[in-house]
This record gives sequence, structure tokens and C-alpha cells, in this order.
Amino acid sequence: MSSKVEKRAKFEHVFTVIRDELVDFFKSQNLPQDATEWFAKNLDYNVPGGKLNRGLSVVDSVEILKRRSLTDEEYFKSAVLGWCVELLQAFFLVSDDLMDSSITRRSQPCWYRIEEVGYIAVNDAFLLESAIYWLLKKHFRADPAYINLIELFHETSLQTEIGQLLDLITAPEDKVDLSKFSLKRHSLIVVYKTAYYSFYLPVALAMYYCGISHNSTGEQDLYALASSILIPLGEYFQVQDDYLDFAGTPEQIGKIGTDIVDNKCSWCVNTALAVATPEQREVLDKNYGRKNAEAEKNVKEVFEAVGVRASYEEYEEKAYKRIIGLIETIPEGGSGKDGEVKLQRAVFKSFLDKIYKRQK
Repeated sequence: MSSKVEKRAKFEHVFTVIRDELVDFFKSQNLPQDATEWFAKNLDYNVPGGKLNRGLSVVDSVEILKRRSLTDEEYFKSAVLGWCVELLQAFFLVSDDLMDSSITRRSQPCWYRIEEVGYIAVNDAFLLESAIYWLLKKHFRADPAYINLIELFHETSLQTEIGQLLDLITAPEDKVDLSKFSLKRHSLIVVYKTAYYSFYLPVALAMYYCGISHNSTGEQDLYALASSILIPLGEYFQVQDDYLDFAGTPEQIGKIGTDIVDNKCSWCVNTALAVATPEQREVLDKNYGRKNAEAEKNVKEVFEAVGVRASYEEYEEKAYKRIIGLIETIPEGGSGKDGEVKLQRAVFKSFLDKIYKRQK
């Protein structure tokens, strides 16, 4: 693709195909028109409007692994897997917004806040998840990787739901208790809630589609190796996101940071809690998670006083060096015997290059 715009447009075209397939399936079940129209609106409203980074990463990873341009069929199937990731994301977001009583998502009202939707959003989220398995059966039933693809989506869903549970019981928006916070708890939430589905899932899908077995080297489980790189990558990404919420300007990151007023178990507050004096801890206890500007200002002053900015710079350099070291454990090499696809360092380097030193 010659540009990001063209690349996105090509990917979005595949959504129109699978969207029509799903709606046609509804029609084939002799459902009333209003039910089919509702499902179509659910798909259109919740699935295609984001950055699409996760879905596009599947296609990019397949192309890197095959070390060549994809055929039309290879592109389509890779994109279907990418849209399955986006459906999973939509399932999580519709549910998460309802649980968090969120107001907007992607610059429009959250799905449950549409007047006629409300708690029907719970069932709509289930439909988005179920669409994944319908698409896998339609397009991959005869593929040798079919059962691996299904199991991967099931496992990743469970991991993400565990992360959501940890987040909800650690940092409910309406009950602040910083004694539940710690860097260890933050890491656990991030790994389960974000890293598995945002980083490991797209690459593992590409690996399965390309026919990479678990132990192609004869010695090492390549999926375990991929996970050992991608999970720290995902954790680094979320720490970076937490830091930008505090330190980035609205013009820079495209939004107003709300982690402090929303009582988020973010890396910044946990870093501050780990080194705060008793007086600073008291300020955090009294002000964190309170929905007023003065309280937010008091928390930010503590963050500045304990050196959160310098701590982040140190963290970022250590994380980068660690991940580079992990990537370098992947054996160098191109395609294997008889066209066998081998794991490539470039898959992981492409993720890291997009993240390192990002400002938004």
C-alpha cells in the first residue's frame, strides 16, 4: 500500500463484505426485518470506527511472515481475521462502556446511551462476540489452523475478562481505596486486560494462518516465545498510555486526560504511591478519584514532586532495551525448507517502532 489511507480503505472494504455476510445470515434465519436492521446497525455503529490498529496488525504480520506481497485470497483471509479482532474489541468496548457508565466512545455516544438501546447493549455485545465464530467457521472451517484459531479467541476472551474483573474490583469509579493499588496489581491488570488481545492475539493469528507450528525449531515453543515478547510490549504500551494521560496535552494526545478523576489504577499513581512521603500519601488519598479540578491539580503536584516524569523516562529506556533483547532471541533467517514460513524478528520490531517514544 502506498499510504496509510489506502491501506485502511482496502481493509475497510473487507468489512463491507463480512458485514453483508453476517446480515445475510440473519435474513436467512427468517427473522423479522426490525431484528435484522438492529443487528446491522449494531455492526455499523460499534465495529469499524476506531483506529483499527489491532486488525491491521494481523494483515501486516502475515505479510512480514510470508516475506512477500499477499495474493488476493491471502489478503482477504488475513483481513477477515483482523476484523474478528475488531469484533472482539467492539464486544469488549460495548460491555466496558456500560459497566463504567461511560458517556462517549470514538466521538459519539456510547451504544447503550442511544435512547432505544439501553440494556439491550448487553445482548448486542454477545452478538458481536458470536459473529467472530460464525466468520471463522465460514472462512476457515477447512483450514488446518481452524481449531487453533477458535481456541485462541476463546482463551484471549477469558484472559481479557479476567483483566476486566481485576480492574473493576481494584478501582471502581465511585469508591476510592488506594490501599488496593500497587505496581504489581497494575501490571497484572494491564497484562490480562490489554496485552493479550491487543498485542499477542494479532500476531498469534498471523502465525497460525501462516502455518507456523508451536515448535518449528525443534526446541522452543514459538508461540511461547512470541508471547514472551508481546506481553512486555503490551505492558510498555499501556504504561506509555497512562503516562501520556498525565503528561500529554489535549492537542498532543487528542483528548483530555481523565485517569486521575476517574480513579484509574494507572502507572503514574502507583509509581507515586511507591515513593510518596506520608504527607504526599495523604494528599493522594484525599484527592485522587475526586471529580473536581482542584483535587486533580493537587494530585498532579504530587506526581511532579515525586518525579513521575523522570521515572517514566527511566522506565521507557529499560523497557525498550529489554524488548530489543527479547526480539534478538529469535533466530535469524528467511523461509524454511519447502516454503515453510519462519518467525521473523521484523514482526516484533514493527510493533516496537510504532510505540517507542510515541507522543500520542
